[in-house]
Amino acid sequence: KILVVFILSYSSFNNIFADSFLEIDFTRAEPHEALSAGDGTVYIDNKNSFSLPLKNIDINKKIDFFVGNSLFRRNWVAAPSIKMSSDGLGPFFNGSSCESCHINDGRGHPPGTFINNNDDTTSIVLAIGIPPQNEFQNAQISSLRLKLIPDPTYGSQINDNSIEGILPEGSIKLEYQYFPILLDNGQLVTLRKPNYTIENLNYGPLHSEIRISARVAQPMIGLGLIEQIDISDVIANESKQNIHLSSISGKVSHVWDDRLNKKSYGLFGWKASQPSIINQTVDALHHDMGLSSSLYPNGNNCSEKQHKCKSMETGNSPNQNNVEVSDEQINLIIFYQKHLSVPARRNVDGLNILSGKKIFFESGCASCHVQKYKTKFNANDKSVSEQLIWPYSDFLLHDMGEGLADDLSEYTASGREWRTTPLWGIGLTEAVNGHTALLHDGRARNILEAILWHGGESKSSRDKIIKLSIKEISQLVDFIESL
Repeated sequence: KILVVFILSYSSFNNIFADSFLEIDFTRAEPHEALSAGDGTVYIDNKNSFSLPLKNIDINKKIDFFVGNSLFRRNWVAAPSIKMSSDGLGPFFNGSSCESCHINDGRGHPPGTFINNNDDTTSIVLAIGIPPQNEFQNAQISSLRLKLIPDPTYGSQINDNSIEGILPEGSIKLEYQYFPILLDNGQLVTLRKPNYTIENLNYGPLHSEIRISARVAQPMIGLGLIEQIDISDVIANESKQNIHLSSISGKVSHVWDDRLNKKSYGLFGWKASQPSIINQTVDALHHDMGLSSSLYPNGNNCSEKQHKCKSMETGNSPNQNNVEVSDEQINLIIFYQKHLSVPARRNVDGLNILSGKKIFFESGCASCHVQKYKTKFNANDKSVSEQLIWPYSDFLLHDMGEGLADDLSEYTASGREWRTTPLWGIGLTEAVNGHTALLHDGRARNILEAILWHGGESKSSRDKIIKLSIKEISQLVDFIESL
C-alpha cells in the first residue's frame, strides 16, 4: 500500500482538512471522490454535460432554473425593435447572447480552432489597458477603486462587433510562434505561443503603452458551489503555502465590489477580479454585449471619444427598471448559473487513474490545485449548503512565469499572475465543446501542453513532470481527464 502524507490547510469550521495530517491511499478512490458537486453531482457524458441543474435542486425552483436558462441563451437585438423585452444590444458587442461565448455552458476557444470557421472570435475577448498615467490613477489602482486603467478611446476591451450604423472597434488577428520541447523520455512536444494584434481600428490609434490580454470564456459549472466556499478557507490556502512551501506563494485576490461599494475578495475570472457571480454577470452583460442593468444603467458601452456610438438609441425601458436587463431577469440568470451542476468523475478506481493521481500529488500539482472543500451552511439554498466538493483549485493568484505573462494587471493581480483554474469537468471539454484548447487564451491544445506552459511558481512541478516516463505522463493525463 502506498501512502503519501502531507500538511493541508486549517481555517474555519467549514474546512474539512482540519489541522492535522491527511493520509491518501493511492490504491483506491477516496470516499465520495466521484461526486465532484457533492449531492448535486449529475451523471452525464455528452455535449450537455455542463448544462444540467444540480441534482439536489429544490424541485419547486426548477422552473426558475429553466427560465434563467432561456435568458442565458436569449439572442439580444439592437434597439428599437418589436421585441422590446430583448432589445438594447450594443452599440458594441462581442456576442449577442451569454450562450454565444459560453457555448453549451462550456469553454471558449481562440480563432482558427475549427477549420470551417477560421475567424470565429465570439468566445474570446481581448482585454486591454494601460499603466497608470498620473498620481490620481495610481491612487485609484492602489485603493482598488479601479480594476485597471482603460485605453482612453477603446476602454477595457475590444469589441469586434457592432450594431447597424456603427463601425466595430476593430478586428482581431492571431498568429502563432511554434517551438519544440524535448522531454527526458524522448517525447517531442511542440508548443504554440499566440500573438494577438488589433487591426482596422476605426476610432483612432490605441494608446502607445497598450497592454493586450486574450481571454477565452470559462466553463459555467459549479459556480454556485464556488461562491459558497468560505473565504477563510481560501485565505488558509494562502497561509499554508507561505508557511510550508518554499517555491509556491499564492495570494488572495483583493478587489472592489461595485455592487456593495466596498473592498472584497475575488474568486471569479482568469485573474480572480470578480467577487461574486452577479458582479461577473452584469460586467459581462455591459462590456461583452452592451446591455445596461441597475449596476450599469448607461444604455451603451461607448467611451467618451466614440461620439456617434453614444448617440444611438438604447433599449432602456420603464417596464424593466429603466434599463435593458431588469433586476428580475438578472436574478433569474444568476439563479441559473448558481445551480449548474458538475458531472461526476469517471473511472475513479481505474489503476491508471490512481497512478496518475499519485503522480499529480508527488509532482506538487495539488499544492495549488487543492482537491476539496466543504461549502458553508446556507439555510436558503440547501443544494449548495454544506456540500463536499472537489474543484481542484486553491482560488489564489500565482505567478505563472514569463511564458504566460500578458503584462495586464487587474486589481492586485500582476501581469504574470493568474487564478488557479478549477480542473473539475476538464476531461469533458471535447465532448461539450468539440475541442481541447486550454489555458487563458486557448494556446494549449491538450493537457500536456497546458502543463508544459507552467512556469514561475509552478516551474518545479513542471520540471518533475518533464522527467517522467511516457507511461507516467499518460497516467497523469488520464487522471486529469477523469476530473
